Amino acid sequence: MIKFFRYFKGYLTIKVWGYSTERFMNLCSHHNIFLWDIINHGEYYTMSISIPGFFSLRSITRKTGTKVVVTGRYGLPFFMKRIKRKKVFISGGVLALLLVFWMQSYVWDIEIEGNYMITEDVFMDFLKEQNIYVGMPKKKLDIESLEKDARIYFDSITWTSAKLVGNKLVVSWKENTLMPPEETKQYTENTGYDLISEREGVVLSIITRNGVPKVKEGDLVKEGDVLVEGRIPIFEEDGSVKYYEYCTADADITLKYTLSVQEKYPDAYEKYIYTGEEKKKFYLQYKDRILTPKGVSVGYKEYDCLDEKFDIPIGNKRIVPLYFGIKTYREYERMAAKYSTLEMKQKMQERGMKIIQTLEEKGVQIIEKNVTINKENNQYKMGIDFIVSENVGLKSKTQIQDFKEDSEKELVKENEWNQ
Repeated sequence: MIKFFRYFKGYLTIKVWGYSTERFMNLCSHHNIFLWDIINHGEYYTMSISIPGFFSLRSITRKTGTKVVVTGRYGLPFFMKRIKRKKVFISGGVLALLLVFWMQSYVWDIEIEGNYMITEDVFMDFLKEQNIYVGMPKKKLDIESLEKDARIYFDSITWTSAKLVGNKLVVSWKENTLMPPEETKQYTENTGYDLISEREGVVLSIITRNGVPKVKEGDLVKEGDVLVEGRIPIFEEDGSVKYYEYCTADADITLKYTLSVQEKYPDAYEKYIYTGEEKKKFYLQYKDRILTPKGVSVGYKEYDCLDEKFDIPIGNKRIVPLYFGIKTYREYERMAAKYSTLEMKQKMQERGMKIIQTLEEKGVQIIEKNVTINKENNQYKMGIDFIVSENVGLKSKTQIQDFKEDSEKELVKENEWNQ
């Protein structure tokens, strides 16, 4: 508390030397002039004194034959004097603080957590429909309505939470991953769906969960053949069909088939050779808008550009969507070149690996493969013949069976037989 009052009123640090410094300090005490932080340096003393006390020292220094020099000025009065000299700087600082406080009242970032089936782009489109966007005032954001509308709009969301962390809106939710997909749901009466083959092949295995299987292991099927029928017959006691129940066919069907891939590559190509010349340009970006001047000539005939962009945070929080970027332009020259046999072989091997990786990502199992590479004129040709297995079964609407027509046809046949 004493330090606070000293700072508020202001104080000085002084250097005292001369004939009788000890008598100087005694007379100060006698005249109620308070001294503190007294340090003996041998030939002189340093100490602190209040501003009114300093102006009362003239008679004491005359009596004691000492000299006093001010070495430091501290406290609020001196601070205010320095501020008056720097009005523009202080005004800018105050405006900057006001700007920061003003920016704190807006949402400058949106983060999504817990999404698996719902993509970030889809949810951001939903937020736009709800008039929620980066740069909106916090006071216009209704957290409870956002949570409620998200659960109504997305059937797969079972729980959702939204909160503001600084200037960031964080939306998290849980999805019902056990929810059956649309194709496995049961449909209304007299509506069924078959599973048909998308391609020609041999059935390796079939496990039926719902519907009537129309093929068995080892059967050769063509594109469009019914594999599992969504029409289940219900029989009478005499073995005749009483009626049909319709469902959505569901089964695991593995088909083996042949897949051929053909690739062509010219042996000539353009090679880019970098000259080593490069230029860097800096820019500022606010949201999607570049703030620095555009259209500045690079000066290279042919070049590529490497763009690096960094956030500009204030403290540990990202207050505004402001970015600092560096564009590096690198000059290059084109040169005609040809692939060697080894280079082309390596290129084709890499391409073949990508084709295999793509097939495996789609759930296709490769049983056998045969690769051929030929060169004709100025072109390389690569052919890959695969023997693969894949789960198949495309949903198709079941044909409805009319029992009235069937019954009439059976009665006509029976009458003709009796006659």
